[in-house]
Amino acid sequence: MHMQVRGAVFRGPGRPVEFEELALDPPGDGEVLVRMVAAGVCHSDLHVVDGEWDRPAGVVLGHEGAAVVEQLGSGVHGLAPGDLVVLAWTAPCGTCDACGRGDGWLCSRPDGAGHRLGEDFVRLHRPDGTPIGAYSGIGTFGTHQVVAASAAIQIDPATPPEVAALIGCAVTTGIGAVQSTAGVKAGESVVVIGLGGVGLSAVIGAADAGAREITAIDTNLAKLELASTVGATRTVAPQEAQRAVGADHVLECIGLVDTVELAIELVRPGGVVTLVGMPPQGDRASFDVYRLVEDGKQIRGSNYGSALPARDFPNIAERYRAGRLPLDALITERIGLEDLEAAFDAMRRGDGARRVIIY
Repeated sequence: MHMQVRGAVFRGPGRPVEFEELALDPPGDGEVLVRMVAAGVCHSDLHVVDGEWDRPAGVVLGHEGAAVVEQLGSGVHGLAPGDLVVLAWTAPCGTCDACGRGDGWLCSRPDGAGHRLGEDFVRLHRPDGTPIGAYSGIGTFGTHQVVAASAAIQIDPATPPEVAALIGCAVTTGIGAVQSTAGVKAGESVVVIGLGGVGLSAVIGAADAGAREITAIDTNLAKLELASTVGATRTVAPQEAQRAVGADHVLECIGLVDTVELAIELVRPGGVVTLVGMPPQGDRASFDVYRLVEDGKQIRGSNYGSALPARDFPNIAERYRAGRLPLDALITERIGLEDLEAAFDAMRRGDGARRVIIY
């Protein structure tokens, strides 16, 4: 039996999303039906809406969310109706070469890939039968979804839904970039460039890792002040960035060519630059190759904070519950689904960290 749901459908670059009533099929083998409880509005969604990333139209947007399991498909074990889950936008298949190396975040065949537009995975339809996909396999800007069971990661039910939602992307991406990709050690110095939800999460992750000095760089005074409350020991405007030269680690968390190049300039000889922010497709940065080699600097790309969701989501929730990670500070505003376009506009202005849709 079909369920009637509501979702924000991407209609093509430069066009407002459309809120549509859709029919949702029951879950199939290895799938679960979930009721969304919270969804973060991430810059990756804005990249799609603004045409900076090439993505197919006809999908429910959103890739950062928490949900409650409502129905299990056949062959699903380890989950039960009523479980609070964080949805992962990459659910490793466990069998490809990347998964075999332990690099599940680079999985070449993630469960529910292709925005669930493949014939075997479409579960959403318009009233006329037109298939509708789910962005990144989870489409969190919809009231309900059918997702791969491997994408639904159970966490402590005492975790606030809005915090759980952010664990699904921004928090894991930022903390993971610091602790897993960069491997920041206690006593090292860290610079974080760009203080959106991911950058602020990186600051939190650096403080949790025991970094001795954490410098936060942004153009927005309010974000600099917020960074100071979650672990930054120093805040710097971009025009004063040379004050931060010589850090052990520099993390670029905004995705701009200029700040990528700045990150390489700021890190010490032998230090590590970790690129976390996602720019428009096709953007290229440049640097002095001789100087990079001579100084032995390293550049690393961080995809999803090098995370394995089944391992890392519950761990982050546990550390939050223990008081180690001040994740509530990332939430600028709680909004409704119909406020999505206003949230996109605020993001274009650089206003706030994360707005979270509460269902």
